[in-house]
Amino acid sequence: MLETSARLLRLLSLFQSRRDWTGTELAKRLGISGRTVRKDVERLRQLGYPVDSTIGAAGGYRLGTGAAIPPLLLDDEEAVAVALGLRSGAGGSVCGIEEASVRALAKVQQLLPATLRRRVSALETYSVQAPASGPAVPADTLTTIASSCRDQVQIRFDYRRHDGTESSRDVEPYRLVNAGRRWYLVGWDPSRDAWRTFRVDRIRLVPNHAGRRFVPRKLPDDDPAADLIKGISLAWPYRASVIARASAEAILPRLPQQLVIEPISENSCRVELSSDSPQALAAWLGMLGVDFDIENPEGYPELLEHLRQTAARYNRVAGAPGESPAA
Repeated sequence: MLETSARLLRLLSLFQSRRDWTGTELAKRLGISGRTVRKDVERLRQLGYPVDSTIGAAGGYRLGTGAAIPPLLLDDEEAVAVALGLRSGAGGSVCGIEEASVRALAKVQQLLPATLRRRVSALETYSVQAPASGPAVPADTLTTIASSCRDQVQIRFDYRRHDGTESSRDVEPYRLVNAGRRWYLVGWDPSRDAWRTFRVDRIRLVPNHAGRRFVPRKLPDDDPAADLIKGISLAWPYRASVIARASAEAILPRLPQQLVIEPISENSCRVELSSDSPQALAAWLGMLGVDFDIENPEGYPELLEHLRQTAARYNRVAGAPGESPAA
């Protein structure tokens, strides 16, 4: 039988995984008697967890909503996950939560057992986070948009496009997607009668706007993240399609996630490149690490010219036959 403290953690986990449980179900899942279930529920209540119960044939238990925060109970894996999440939050793509993340991490560490606290401290001391690049977004902007998604309420904001022009939008928000270092909002724009994707770092919410409720629509894709990545790739002005002489599984880890990779056979795949410059396209071709062919190469004169210049530069540095090595 599980020790009491470990069993309470397991009981809390069950309450959070499903809304309603009967005493019989809990007893079976925990391998204890119904009498012990009742005692454990009472222990949780004494710790400050509001556990509601009903009597009768269909009676059972559910974790209610309480005003007081009860003591923190985490198993080893959960504690490490929380510490890692807070440490990442201190240097992530959301601004305004850095100091709060550090303070929260310090409080969590104080509540951990000594052995686990040493593990988390070692991870914090001997791991180094690479400097982040990319725009950060305010935490309150993300939470406001997320709440509007949940409550199905329109939001109003001023939006700055990539060319610097600005416009005012009333949008039905549906999903927030984190792609790399950028946050995106997927929403329905009634004025354009179409789905739109907005970079959250370019959104300036209109304060105290009371948006109207909307009837939710079916998302255009069951996977908003995958659909977003495709949309980003089509938005860049420079594009190219290449056939890489390797499987999609081999190529996928080598390229940024916004590029579209389509399997062709066990030893080949099609890669749809897109960027704001031919230089970036050439860099990604180098990251393939395998032979490739450009489909319809005459359609990409700027890319081909940059590849020629890059090849000549690399040959000169490497001392290729007919080239003078760099001094």
